[in-house]
Amino acid sequence: MASTSSSTLTISSSSTLLDGRAPRCSPAASSQCVTFPTLPPPQVQSQNRPWKTTAYCSKIARNVMAMATGEAPAEVAAYELPEMVRTAQEAWDKVEDKYAVSSLAVAGAVGLWVSTGMVSALDRLPLIPGALELVGIGYTGWFAYKNLIFKPDRECLIQKIRDTYKEIIGST
Repeated sequence: MASTSSSTLTISSSSTLLDGRAPRCSPAASSQCVTFPTLPPPQVQSQNRPWKTTAYCSKIARNVMAMATGEAPAEVAAYELPEMVRTAQEAWDKVEDKYAVSSLAVAGAVGLWVSTGMVSALDRLPLIPGALELVGIGYTGWFAYKNLIFKPDRECLIQKIRDTYKEIIGST
């Protein structure tokens, strides 16, 4: 397996990369010269709709100019946030201790993850899932009978939900 003859491997200079031609070797040195085939030029993809590219470039140029002059781009100025997002942003701006609220949110996410693990563990037990399903069906029936069947009860439930929403949001 071991060979006593050693051959020298040479790679031509960087001029191959500059002019795109394969290095020229003499026939005597052909065993020592390594040549790589030249790659074809990249294909230019034909654009079926050149006006879209032009319009997009024009839009980018307008936005860059607007930002450079300190004006808001036309697309951003015309866009309005939904009322729910705006309300959430206003509520977040009113919060004084953002660190505590963020910590509570993370703790809530961890609690949700733990409770999901507990439910999946209970779901693996033989009789517990069936019993919990019966409890859920019973509670759903009781809730529907107590709050949804009769009109005064429905109106009371809707008012209670609205009051709770206003209390959470903080609006009067």
